[in-house]
Amino acid sequence: MSFIQSFGAAETVTGSCHFLQLKNGPNILIDCGYFQGDNEQKTSLAFDFNPKDVDIILLTHAHLDHVGRVPKLVKEGFDGKLVALRATMDLAEVILMDSAKIAEEDYKTALKKARRTGNEKRVPLPIYSSDDALSVFDLIIQYADYDKAIQLTPSVQVTFRNAGHILGSATIQIEISEEGETKSLVFTGDLGPRQDIIMTPPSFVKKAHALYIESTYGDRDHRPLQESIEAFKEIIINTLENQGNVLIPSFAIERTQEVLLLLKQMYYDKSLPACKVFLDSPMAISATQIYNNYHRNLNACANKMLARDGSVFEFPYLQYSLKKPESKRINKEESGCIIIAGSGMCTGGRILHHFKHRLWDERNSVIFVGYQVQGTLGRHLIDGADSIQLHHETINVNAKIHMLSGFSAHADQSDLLSWMSEFEQLDNIYLIHGKASTQATFKEVIKGQLHKHAHIVKYGEKIHI
Repeated sequence: MSFIQSFGAAETVTGSCHFLQLKNGPNILIDCGYFQGDNEQKTSLAFDFNPKDVDIILLTHAHLDHVGRVPKLVKEGFDGKLVALRATMDLAEVILMDSAKIAEEDYKTALKKARRTGNEKRVPLPIYSSDDALSVFDLIIQYADYDKAIQLTPSVQVTFRNAGHILGSATIQIEISEEGETKSLVFTGDLGPRQDIIMTPPSFVKKAHALYIESTYGDRDHRPLQESIEAFKEIIINTLENQGNVLIPSFAIERTQEVLLLLKQMYYDKSLPACKVFLDSPMAISATQIYNNYHRNLNACANKMLARDGSVFEFPYLQYSLKKPESKRINKEESGCIIIAGSGMCTGGRILHHFKHRLWDERNSVIFVGYQVQGTLGRHLIDGADSIQLHHETINVNAKIHMLSGFSAHADQSDLLSWMSEFEQLDNIYLIHGKASTQATFKEVIKGQLHKHAHIVKYGEKIHI
C-alpha cells in the first residue's frame, strides 16, 4: 500500500520534507529543507530514509526550509530527477550557495578556535560544501510550468499551481493511478495571502483525496496589509525626519523585494524624505535581479513600476552594497539611512554588524517585516529584549522595535479557509508546517467553519493513501 511520511514540518514550522512511497513506484520526496530556530540541530542529523531510495524530488519553492538539505541528500546518494519551476531553481542556486558559504566559513572559524586547545577533531564538518551545492544543478532537472501537467511515469502525473508565496512558489498536485483508481494528493508548500504587495494570489485546486496544507498562521489573521503599509511609511518618515536611521532585517527573497517596491512607490509619490537606501546583502541583490527577470510572474503593481522606468525596483536613492568594504562604509553615515540587510531572523549576516553600530541609539528604528522563529535573535528583540550579546559585547536596545505582521508572505487563517473552501472535492486534510499549538487551534476552526476533520501530522507517521 502507498503511504506518506513527513520527516520535517511536522508539528513545527520548518524542515519541510515529505516522503511519498508508492506501491508500484516511484518514491517521491516533496521538499527537503533546513530546520531553523530551536530545531536547527536536526538539520545535521542523518535522514530517516535512504537518499538512494528517492527517485524524484519535487520542490515547492526556494526558501531554505524547503530546499536547504537537497545538497546533503545528493551528497549522501540521491541521483534521481528533480522537478521544479525554473524561477525556483534560479533562486535556489542563490540560496544554496550562500548557505554552503556560511557553513564553510563557520567551520573555518570553529576549527581555528579549536586548534588553540587541541580540540580540532571535535569540530563537525559542514553539512555540505559549495561543491555539494553545485552538484544539485548537475542532476536531471525537469522544469515545470504553472498549470501544465507533467507525466512522471505512466501512473503518476504532477501539476504545479501558483502558490502566491514567493517567486516560483507552487502548490503541487500529484495524481496517482493505482488499481483502476486515480487519487489526487495536494501539497501546498507555503501558501501566499489573497492580497500581496508583489505576488499574484494563489491559484485554487478543485480536487484532493488528501491535502497537506501549511498552517503557519492557522490560529490568527494578519494585520490588514494596507494598515501595515501605512505603518511602514509612517515609521520611515518619522525616523528620517528625526535624524535617525531605519534598520530592516529582511529575507533576501520576497520580503526585500516588497520593501524596495514600497520605497520606490514612496519616492515617486514624493512621500519619502531625501535619504540613502542601502541594500546590504549580496544574496538579496542577486534575488532582486532574478525577480526583475521574471517580472511577468509578478502582479500588476510591480509591472507598472517596470513600465515606468525600466526596472521593477531601482530608483535614485537606492545603492547596492555588494562587498564587505561597501557595507562597512555605511557606518560613516550618521543619519538619513534606510539599511536593508540579512538575515531576516537576525541569526547571522550583515544586519548584526549594523545592530552593533546603531541598536543603542534611540533615534533609530528597527522594522521586522517577517516571521521570527522561536530561539532566534529577531524573536528575542520583538519580545522586548533590553540588551543583546553581539561579538562578546553587550549592546543596549534603545532603538524602537516594530513588528509589522501584515507583510507576511504566508496566508493567514482567513486566507487558508477561503482557499480550502474552493475545493469541489476535499476528502482528507493533513496539517503540516506549523507549531503544534497553532495546528490544534486551526484544526478546531476547520471543524467549526468547514465542517471537516483535520489530522495533525506527526514526525515520521505513516499515512496510507
